[in-house]
Amino acid sequence: MDGRWPFKRQGAYYRSIKPCRVQRFQCTHCKRSFSTQTFSVSYWLKRPDVLPRLFMKTVGAMANRQIAREIRVAPSTVDRQLARLGRHCLLYQSRLLDRCRPRGAVIVDGFETFEYSQYFPFHHNLAVEVDSSFTFGFTDSPLRRKGRMRPDQRRRRAALEAELGRPDPKAVEKGVRELLRIVCRGVDKLTLHTDDHRAYPRAMRTLQVTFDHRVTRSTERRDAANDLFEVNLLDLLIRHSSANHRRETIAWSKRRNGSSLRLWILVVWRNCVKRRHEKGPPVSPAMLKGLARRLLDVHELLAERIFRSQVELPASWSATYAGKDETPALGLNRRHDLTYAY
Repeated sequence: MDGRWPFKRQGAYYRSIKPCRVQRFQCTHCKRSFSTQTFSVSYWLKRPDVLPRLFMKTVGAMANRQIAREIRVAPSTVDRQLARLGRHCLLYQSRLLDRCRPRGAVIVDGFETFEYSQYFPFHHNLAVEVDSSFTFGFTDSPLRRKGRMRPDQRRRRAALEAELGRPDPKAVEKGVRELLRIVCRGVDKLTLHTDDHRAYPRAMRTLQVTFDHRVTRSTERRDAANDLFEVNLLDLLIRHSSANHRRETIAWSKRRNGSSLRLWILVVWRNCVKRRHEKGPPVSPAMLKGLARRLLDVHELLAERIFRSQVELPASWSATYAGKDETPALGLNRRHDLTYAY
């Protein structure tokens, strides 16, 4: 072969959703058939029109059932397509990281939330570049419930831990270490801003990177002059733009894996779709990193299917993609092991 993929046309099939005619092909080398839909993010979907509409409604702080009522589909359809959208955004962000390295200082901080109930808190460990507001990504760290509790709440926590086990006390250290490995690919020194969490220095110790570690106390005023401003701003956007992370909401995340997939959508929106500053020039963090020429719209983000087999993912991101981030309180944790759909 001369480098081209040998194929021939093999008829077409028709459907009720536009484009109504879908061209089929056959590979003349392996004899397998495929269609133009094989390379579409809506592959294997009965309602391919839902995905683009779902993206902006999700980052617009609409809960799943609200979205289902708005676009007239079953809540289970929203759940499944939201998970697909999250997996797509995870792969999209990973491809962006292959083309860039950190320039200047980076901030790492933990965004605390919970899954299933407040007895199961966890951190999304976030990494944001100071000069561009570009979010590199995040990892997850299950936590033990802390803070003031009534005697009955302490007994309930003890009973749950006896049945399900305690979270790893080094989970934050391990999660931040993996996040720093991702951020520090291709660099041997990095200026890192964090708060005074004791797990962060331990996470840095084993990495082959020289860190200029600058600590900002969590009690300092959180304004634009704060060294952690960019990650504090991202925390605010997550609270404001995600129904599952709003204070005193009934739409909280029931599964950590679902929280992660939804957050990947917000990360790609923040990096590629949204302006860095609402009242500033039309420039996104991805544009400042040289990864895009203009603000992208949803249809550009969903222009092509990204195949999992062609993207190398870190261990924790791979687990998120496969649905292996378990929620201990649930007896059944569904995996993503579909053969054709993604």
